[in-house]
Amino acid sequence: MKNILVPVGSSKNALSHLQYAVDFAKAFNAKLYVVQVYNVYTKAGTMIKVDHIIERESKAFLNDLVSKIDTKDVDVVVKTLKGKLIDTLELACKAANIDLILVEPRTNSIKDEVFLGKTSGKIIKQTQIPALIVPEGEVFKPIKHILMAVKSAVIKKENVLQPLKYIKDQFKADANLLLVKTPYYNEDDFKLNSDLQSLISNTIYSENATTYQGVLEHYRTTEPDMLCVVRRKRGFFTKKWEKNVILKKDFNSNIPVLVLSGLK
Repeated sequence: MKNILVPVGSSKNALSHLQYAVDFAKAFNAKLYVVQVYNVYTKAGTMIKVDHIIERESKAFLNDLVSKIDTKDVDVVVKTLKGKLIDTLELACKAANIDLILVEPRTNSIKDEVFLGKTSGKIIKQTQIPALIVPEGEVFKPIKHILMAVKSAVIKKENVLQPLKYIKDQFKADANLLLVKTPYYNEDDFKLNSDLQSLISNTIYSENATTYQGVLEHYRTTEPDMLCVVRRKRGFFTKKWEKNVILKKDFNSNIPVLVLSGLK
């Protein structure tokens, strides 16, 4: 893992999240891109210089945040980017060859009952960029036990497991695979290919209405310090991601959640 990107908002957790990102990047000897995306909606002929002002203030805000953390000799690149959030992040990730994006649950200071705010939810729901959702206030520590939860182990995309491989290899972690038989189960869903088999220490089978219910059932017995899920049309957060905001009553996690791009 060579390049990691962390979008920064104005939440109270921004400083803590940025320190976690630096510590995580340090573990991989990776470059860290700290970015803030802004957009300006104005009528023609008005506020001509507003772009320059917002860019300057955004850059100053990011530099001030970086000055308050221990960068630990990590190569930190600060960028302000203008454009629509998703399109701009996808272009930035492609240009910088980003391996992983670190997302805090709420990039803005919003209600406590919200797990993923509108911006974070948008990044998770609308992109295919591998992401790590880091709980608020989380202090970095090596990841030793991973629980990967899926309803189908069918893999058709190349390199989709790469972020999981990076993390497992770097921290010498063990990975348990939870295969959840849901009402949408197909006969081939539980057939593991060689790439996935090579990553897994143990396989657990469960029958639940949703993958998330399967996680809740087996969470305590496996005691993971990272949860790994995938994006799909009928995936882990299908109903919960119909809207960008995700409430804690629908889903919550006190451990980092690695979100891989869809396997198919």
